[in-house]
Amino acid sequence: MRRNRMSRKPWDSVADRSTAWLGPSLHVKGDLTGTEDLLIDGAIEGMLQLNEHKLTVGMAAKLKADINAREVVVYGCVQGNVYATGRIDIKKGGSVIGNLRTAQVMIDDGADFKGSIEIDQSATEETDKNTLSRKASAGAVS
Repeated sequence: MRRNRMSRKPWDSVADRSTAWLGPSLHVKGDLTGTEDLLIDGAIEGMLQLNEHKLTVGMAAKLKADINAREVVVYGCVQGNVYATGRIDIKKGGSVIGNLRTAQVMIDDGADFKGSIEIDQSATEETDKNTLSRKASAGAVS
């Protein structure tokens, strides 16, 4: 009897199946925008706009980019300013050279960071208002 083995995807440990993936052999020069969560293991030079979505910078990733997202998790290398309405998380082995602006920041032991941090609670308050108004609209439709 032959067993059906499910191959393990590289993003399984850090992202779910609804996350888009930019693989390690891909190099993007220019602006990248999207309306879904994204895991990057490749290289990007330019600007990254994910607004209300999560960006995960994989261990193999090298970004020279300014980033705008809801949440940013860094396992790889980022050179550029990072803005997140929710939180920025720099994991052990991750590196950010640039300024951070967010409502919450977490920098693990063993992570590298060089720049300034600005805690911006107004972004979280605006996101909370949008979430509440969407829930209220959904409740009115039901």
